[in-house]
Amino acid sequence: MKPTNSHDISRSAAMFSGILAGAVAIAIGELVGSFSSTWQSPVVGVATGIIDRVPRSVKDFGVEKFGTNDKLALVVGILVASVIFAAVLGVIARRRPLVSMGGFAAFAVVGIWGSQQPVGATPGAIIPSLAAGAGGIATLWLMLRAAPPRSMVVTGTKTTTETDAETVQVPVVGDEPQGIPEPVAAGSLFDSAGSRRKFLFSSAGVAVIAAAAATGGRALRTRFSAASSRRNVSLPRPAAPLAAAPAGVTSNVVGVSNFYTSNADFYRIDTAVEVPQILVDNWELRIHGMVDKEIRITFDELLKRKMVEQDITLTCVSNTVGGSLTGTARWLGVPLKDLLDEAGVDPRADQLVGRSVDGWTSGFPIATLDGRPALLAIGMNGEPLPLEHGFPARVIVSGIYGYVSATKWITELEVTTFDAFDAYWVKRGWDKLAPIKTQSRIDTPRTLAKVAPGTVNIGGVAWAQTVGISKVEVQIDDGPFGAATLADELNADTWRLWSMAWEGATPGRHRITVRATDANGIVQSEERADPFPNGASGWMSILVEVKAG
Repeated sequence: MKPTNSHDISRSAAMFSGILAGAVAIAIGELVGSFSSTWQSPVVGVATGIIDRVPRSVKDFGVEKFGTNDKLALVVGILVASVIFAAVLGVIARRRPLVSMGGFAAFAVVGIWGSQQPVGATPGAIIPSLAAGAGGIATLWLMLRAAPPRSMVVTGTKTTTETDAETVQVPVVGDEPQGIPEPVAAGSLFDSAGSRRKFLFSSAGVAVIAAAAATGGRALRTRFSAASSRRNVSLPRPAAPLAAAPAGVTSNVVGVSNFYTSNADFYRIDTAVEVPQILVDNWELRIHGMVDKEIRITFDELLKRKMVEQDITLTCVSNTVGGSLTGTARWLGVPLKDLLDEAGVDPRADQLVGRSVDGWTSGFPIATLDGRPALLAIGMNGEPLPLEHGFPARVIVSGIYGYVSATKWITELEVTTFDAFDAYWVKRGWDKLAPIKTQSRIDTPRTLAKVAPGTVNIGGVAWAQTVGISKVEVQIDDGPFGAATLADELNADTWRLWSMAWEGATPGRHRITVRATDANGIVQSEERADPFPNGASGWMSILVEVKAG
């Protein structure tokens, strides 16, 4: 099945053919994946499978390097790897076309594997991957048939046509070479020799088809969006609305974080490659497990329950010292304790597990529901939850990291025990109990910033949820720690802003260090620790350059 010498195409043409075939495969997978709300593109399915199986060190690297763009980086990485793989298959097809076709079949198999990773995946979810594999094979076959012989170089009045056997020079009349030998059929898959013009036109057509399929798939996917469902939600008035936060909780130092983090700027760390799209008409919460009675609540029924507002700071366990994976919002929801009291909790139960629509789980001690804010939240900063932050409902618990508590797109609350069940990240080695550690951060100046001599304004935030911050201190170089000015404390569940005027800053490079003390008088730990397995610790230090003159 080897191509004949007369149609031995160039390596670059074969590689380009493979790349186009890969692009078509990906685009068809995207298009067909949009035909059903229960299907997805092979790329998304494979990304989901990778996230669920990637070693912890790789996950930590992704969050550290890409932050909230970690899933985008993964998808881009899959696309790049797919293009390289397709290019290699194109080159292989010059001599072993059936091997290349088998490569695209393997591409489909990997997509099928990915399609079955999400919880509740249907058998029909394999169709986009099958279509992608078939599209890739067909495109590669067509492109290789359209490709010209390996080299046809026009030089002056002659055209040189190279084959493995010999070099033949033929005269040129006008722009057209004359007397080129006709290809000899030898039973190849690609016996019908192509030409440059045919190859260019075919390439352009295939590229347009791939772009149209990918764009169409994205457009069709929007019909499953929950955005319109969210727009139709009118949040109920809380039983006892909170007053607006007093001005004293903010800072007048430019560069310090706002007290409330806007919905658009709030960090997002989760395992969902694509944001789950849940319509409120289809949503239901099931409360079950070690309870006296199982409860099922629709969204309309939830809206009729007693709602409360809580100002709470959330922190991700992946947040490194000085990191940005923390934020404060005003949340609206139903107290989790009210829901569990209604269901009746078995005294032997000690863990409350939240389960997302995509099967992700978190679990935290039921005992934490006594004496601290813990909500089944439906509102964030006066709006229905944004889609990427858990619409239509999620869990918010003060003082423990999100990986054990903050289930987004929640559909189940299961009352159980820690002995009986390990949640998603606990299975991967993270601690079962995850109280948030006291931390402080310098927001301004930025590290390696160049500042003017004299007075330099320094500021940032500090947090010790459920306890509160009593003091923040700043050190310049190896000097003594000096007390910073604290903004007013709104409550013990939110961060506290701080600032300090550094007087007499002299030219040169200087180190600025910050540490916080909680309301119990316990100083933030100086010992440096990575986020794994229960959160980072250590004092944040930055270097700044004070300019001369």
